Order: sequence, then structure tokens, then C-alpha cells
Amino acid sequence: MFTLLKEGAAAVELINKKELDGFVRERVQVAILDEDGSDKAPFVPKIIEKTGLCPDGTHLRIYFDKMNFFAVPLTSSVKASETQWAAIDQEAGLKYVIKKRA
Repeated sequence: MFTLLKEGAAAVELINKKELDGFVRERVQVAILDEDGSDKAPFVPKIIEKTGLCPDGTHLRIYFDKMNFFAVPLTSSVKASETQWAAIDQEAGLKYVIKKRA
């Protein structure tokens, strides 16, 4: 899915919620890192319960239970495979990473 930020601006790939469907109800590891990965936070084992849009429609919420989630801006660029999903929020300089556990 693509959108234009403003007239004449380059297209930005938006997060496709369906790309995360293969990670829901799976054993995963999650981390939020600096964009370049230099400030390494530990990966935390989790199970993704569900995904959904936030009320204002600007972020995708990735829920680990009924209350705890992290929210990824929909304008983040995404790299996805069968075993890993990563979204880069250029504005905040953050990288959200989800990896399937064996």
C-alpha cells in the first residue's frame, strides 16, 4: 500500500497489517532498537495476541495481552520475511523487530 505525503513528495510504503498475520499466536522475540542497531535492547520472548489500529488510525498496535502492546507508526518502512518482521520509524529513529522463535 502506498500514499503520498504531499504533492510532489515520494511515495512511502505503509505497514500492511496482513504481513503480521503469520506472527499472531506464535512464539516470538521482540525488541525496539535504535535505527542503526547500535543501542541494542534485549529481545524479549512474547506471544502476539492480536494486531489492530489505534483509535486515531496513525499506528498499528501489536498486542501481547489485553493491555500491553507497542504501537508502530503506519508510515514506517517494513522489511518482512516468514521468520522476521522489522519496521523502521525514520522520524523517531527506532526499529521495531519481531522474530519467530524456534
